[in-house]
Amino acid sequence: MTAILCHGDPAVTYPSFRSVVWPVLRKTRSWWGWGNVEDAVVGAERAALSRRVSELLPGADLTDHAAPPIESFDVGESRVQAPPSLASIVSEGARDRLAHSHGQAFRDVVRALLGKLPHVPDLVVRPTSEAEVIQVLDWCSDADVAVIPFGGGTSVVGGVEPRVDGGYSGVVSLDLTSMDRVLEVDRTSRAALVQAGVLGPHLEGQLRPHGYTLRFFPQSFEFSTLGGWLATRAGGHFATLLTHMDDLTESLRVVTPAGVIESRRLPASGAGPSPDRLFLGSEGALGVITQAWVRLQERPRWRAGASVNFVDHDAGVKAVRALSQSGLHPANCRLLDPVEAFINAGSATAVLVLGFESADHPVTARMERALELCRDHGGTLSEPPRHTDAAEQTARSGAADTWRSSFLRMPYQRDALAAQSMIVETFETACTWDRFDALRAAVDDAAQDAMREVGATGVVTCRFTHVYPDGPAPYFGIYATGAWGRTVEQWDDIKAAVSQALIAGGATITHHHAVGRDHRPWYDQQRPDLFASALQAGKATLDPAGILNPGAVIDPLRRA
Repeated sequence: MTAILCHGDPAVTYPSFRSVVWPVLRKTRSWWGWGNVEDAVVGAERAALSRRVSELLPGADLTDHAAPPIESFDVGESRVQAPPSLASIVSEGARDRLAHSHGQAFRDVVRALLGKLPHVPDLVVRPTSEAEVIQVLDWCSDADVAVIPFGGGTSVVGGVEPRVDGGYSGVVSLDLTSMDRVLEVDRTSRAALVQAGVLGPHLEGQLRPHGYTLRFFPQSFEFSTLGGWLATRAGGHFATLLTHMDDLTESLRVVTPAGVIESRRLPASGAGPSPDRLFLGSEGALGVITQAWVRLQERPRWRAGASVNFVDHDAGVKAVRALSQSGLHPANCRLLDPVEAFINAGSATAVLVLGFESADHPVTARMERALELCRDHGGTLSEPPRHTDAAEQTARSGAADTWRSSFLRMPYQRDALAAQSMIVETFETACTWDRFDALRAAVDDAAQDAMREVGATGVVTCRFTHVYPDGPAPYFGIYATGAWGRTVEQWDDIKAAVSQALIAGGATITHHHAVGRDHRPWYDQQRPDLFASALQAGKATLDPAGILNPGAVIDPLRRA
């Protein structure tokens, strides 16, 4: 997600979202931008944000541009009609189709603001059971209709956009959010069988009475689904150990046009290549994940948090490397460079947001040792670490809470600045520690060169979201002045330059945002050619008509 960064539509458009509004809050989804209409950046928050941008980029034109009325979009008639047996779960309303025409990348938001959303699905289909998913895939295979699996619509890489080639007779957006129940909880094994369309808050709400949590909180948590996390190999709450959905997946059940696949529930197995690994990260191009057994956690009781300042950012990087290799396994270990810290937390130094948690034991000793490592590298604390015992309710707010609040506001701030002609977007990656310094320099050079070429002035920021003993997951941000009406094209040129720098530097094109359509040119360079051929052969077996999310991850063999 983006760093000052996701999906939207009014409640009336998504009845399967339990009114898209959690019953207590009754908020309305934005049709063009991130999150809820009521949570948009306005008033004093908007003024303060604009002031910070003006300080960072003097001379930026921050004229605000309002989103056009949704009725102004020209949404044509549907090219296909579903069979009568599916009529009760099909929508062809213009508003519904338009809401399923885009994800939540910067380019999606700006195109909506400009009234330019050219790729719109012909139908939105909301199955309520696996049997209906099978019916939809059977019909679409026979009728040559492309199918785009859709969860919360928070893709930032073009993963849910019906931008397809190949002469399909139409495109269906397969919205799975009506399949949103926890079906079974295995307390002995501490696992749950969950339908793929459940949104994050509703999943946690169903697990809470059992005393468990999935403990998977991506920035898109409120608006994304379990199936989306699985299909994109999303990154979640933990900065170390259980970083990806892969780590929390026990087994999958997947509907493909060729049949249903269900893997065996096992804690681990050495029996050949894992079937789950084939579908994790496949973005619906190989099959539709309908349910999964996921590993649960007990709800944490003990927490410790601290905010550590580093005048020298390089020293902060070394401290984080020491932490990642210490065996302490912090739950949170986010290092913000000085510019990122200034934009989002008002700090003039690099900031490390550090946290530990446990359901079993106090974490005071681990925090104390972690702070020793930080001090060894020049880290200082402006306030003592914060300790929480849920049983005693002794929480104390601090700088880490300020960052957490800022983190959740980032997508809304991105939207506000996008409407003010700013280019505000992120890209994330992972590399080994020995490559990081050179990679960061190459990315910064590529971004600055590209910004000059497109006539933009800006800064490049960096923070770590996840860290491993052998390398970090750097999350870069671009904040640049743009020209209204051209910011999408300007960003596309910058994106191409930095993406090529990532590949050339030995990093991955994405650590947790998936491939979609936007990352395909660089994913195709990253993945081995023989693996691409094997993946394409697998798609030909599972999806003979080539209807599933064409253009995402891999092209259908018969249409390549």
